[in-house]
Amino acid sequence: MKLSRVIAGRETPLLMIAITAVGGLLRIWEIGQKGLWLDEAFSVWLGWQPLGELFAWLLKIDQHPPLYYTLLHFWIILVGDDPADVRLLSALLSTATIPALFFLGRRLMGARVGLLAALILALSPFHVRFAQETRMYVLLMLNATLALLALAHILTPAGRMWPAWLAYTIFTAAALLSHHTAIFFPLAVNLLVLGLKLQSAKCKVQIADLQFASPLLSHWLLAQLGVFLLWSLWLPAFVAQAAGVDREFWIEMPNFGVVIATLKNFLSALLLHLGGWADLIWAGYGGLVVLGIMRLRKQGALLALLAALFFTPIVGEWLVSLRRPIFDDRTLIWATIPLYLLLAAGIAQLRCRPGILAAMALLATVNAVSLRQYYRFTDKEEWDKAASYVAGRVEEADMLLFNAAWVQIPFDYYFRYHHRSVAEHGAPVDLFARGSLEPKMAEDDLPRLRALIAGRRRVWLIYSHNWYTDPKGLIPAALSQDLQPLDLRRFNGLEVRLYGIP
Repeated sequence: MKLSRVIAGRETPLLMIAITAVGGLLRIWEIGQKGLWLDEAFSVWLGWQPLGELFAWLLKIDQHPPLYYTLLHFWIILVGDDPADVRLLSALLSTATIPALFFLGRRLMGARVGLLAALILALSPFHVRFAQETRMYVLLMLNATLALLALAHILTPAGRMWPAWLAYTIFTAAALLSHHTAIFFPLAVNLLVLGLKLQSAKCKVQIADLQFASPLLSHWLLAQLGVFLLWSLWLPAFVAQAAGVDREFWIEMPNFGVVIATLKNFLSALLLHLGGWADLIWAGYGGLVVLGIMRLRKQGALLALLAALFFTPIVGEWLVSLRRPIFDDRTLIWATIPLYLLLAAGIAQLRCRPGILAAMALLATVNAVSLRQYYRFTDKEEWDKAASYVAGRVEEADMLLFNAAWVQIPFDYYFRYHHRSVAEHGAPVDLFARGSLEPKMAEDDLPRLRALIAGRRRVWLIYSHNWYTDPKGLIPAALSQDLQPLDLRRFNGLEVRLYGIP
């Protein structure tokens, strides 16, 4: 029996269930083994807040929209706030994206491509990584995929259309409320629709030969208005947050190497240790992309859609980065949708069953190597170990001092389990006292620091992310002037230093 007939037949639901199950298992495997890192702990801290205070804190100190934090708030109430508990939300959202991508691929290119794209996503180390983080990136991916699925129904009409229009409006707005860089999603889609309109007007016929039908302009404008109205609830906050990012942000200016590294992460992260073999793997991926383009060479509108979805966010973030760097692979996560669809089309272009199975076996092997690297050797910041170390040695009269102030959040997340009551302060200021998430230490802040440690026999410095918040090393230098270094313990992502009077 031909593979195409098998995939097109009744076995398709079973295959889809199996692929989703494998993807879900990979996403929950050892999900609580690594401690929460700084950004994850901040997500949990926001999730703890009452909703009104949560929104207020977002406006004051953060750069993200509220949808993920709101979901996490109710998730914590229902499930709990242990690392595995809070990460499970992301794992489930990422797992739900697998069948969504299947339905998208099936709608655009048939069941075989849909299944192959879903399998690529299920095995992706890049997506497994963010499925095990308490952050909003997989929610962005899910909403973008569902919005595209609705768009596919709009552009390939059959039957009643209003559910597709409604779904497109809701999930596009949800993507915008998941992460601000999703602004490039409606931009990409509108570029495509504009192209369809121009092509339709030029040919004066419905462009069925391009697979897509241009939507009615009135319907399209109404949908865009609906997206804007839903998003506009957060628009004033978006403007304020964007202005804050424009003033200062931690990401460095991207170069060509960063872009290439991002594309490699999309395909199969963590393969650097393979040396020359990795180059062969990247070449293989490139070959599959070329095959995918060849398969779709007569479907210009579909190629245009994939190109718009892939290049618009990458080029858009690059252009914004010319003023203020924002280019980051995690915010570009939804650009993997067209990439995986194109890879799936390339594998399907092999046509014969042995060729397809061999390509998927090689892809699965490559991703298995990468996933092993992630599970075994990729460490997050060890706030759990640092908190335990300090708790076992701290004395009641000691003081805990945190550089960057907000590193107190992940430390306290774990320190609370030890039920120790110790004075805690931040440098240059206490947590959020300056209305900034990452205040930098300056010479003018030294008098306050010296006043804090005056009369203290022992001070613990919890030192992390100092490359950004204390690049001159002002805090340890000031402590060394008044106290003597007594202990230094390094953990992944931070240091614990003890200063005092011998």
